[in-house]
Amino acid sequence: MRQIITQVDAFTDKPFGGNPAAVCVLPAPRDDRWMQQIAQEMNLSETAFLVKQDDGFNLRWFTPAVEVPLCGHATLASAYVLWSEGYLSTDEVARFHTKSGLLIAKRQNEWIELDFPVNRSLAAIAPPELSAALGIVYQSVYHNSLGYLVEVESEDVVRQMQPNFQLLKSLPVDGVIVTSTTHPGSQYDFISRFFAPALGIDEDPVTGAAHCCLADFWRDRLHKNEFLAYQASNRGGVVKLYYDGSDRVFLSGQAVTILRGELISH
Repeated sequence: MRQIITQVDAFTDKPFGGNPAAVCVLPAPRDDRWMQQIAQEMNLSETAFLVKQDDGFNLRWFTPAVEVPLCGHATLASAYVLWSEGYLSTDEVARFHTKSGLLIAKRQNEWIELDFPVNRSLAAIAPPELSAALGIVYQSVYHNSLGYLVEVESEDVVRQMQPNFQLLKSLPVDGVIVTSTTHPGSQYDFISRFFAPALGIDEDPVTGAAHCCLADFWRDRLHKNEFLAYQASNRGGVVKLYYDGSDRVFLSGQAVTILRGELISH
């Protein structure tokens, strides 16, 4: 049986922007080793594997190194593939059963809205190596299930920082989010970058899961529920957010199919 893999750029409306993810809709479950090998072969930050169920799709995400419990951009890419490749009609809701519970995606014109669990952060005392690893002086540090959330003084610090990835990899967390508000007059409310060398991803281009932390963090500081956020990687990406203080965050993004291929050896 033919096995198709589709590569999608997520959180962008233009090819070669946002965050690329591979999406593989399987006719039946496959073992973990095979999925990890495919993710290594694709060598993208995430490869998503879906299997049809009675009430939606089972969804799992693999980096080139490990399976992760939640991934926003590969979920957005998966929903986009289900609609664009005819697995679902465009007016159907995409339901994903995952290790992070039930995730729902809805199509809203050119945007896709994801319903994700919030990830709250607590104030933390970071090891002294953190500042050296990031190559910056930070204002405050928090901790959540992704790792550290680091607030810095300005948008310029976020954009210009050049981390030491080997030193970052030695820290006792999987990832580090660095964030600040934007310059006055910017169309964006806040800016961020996300680094996860421990997961095989030095810098992730656009990270939905990080925005599940950032929505709660910036709601308390900016005193608003709706945000337009920018992740300032080399590729860059835009995330719309709605968060009202409950246990769910609504993330919206756009997506573009880049290529479609067939696995020959599988």
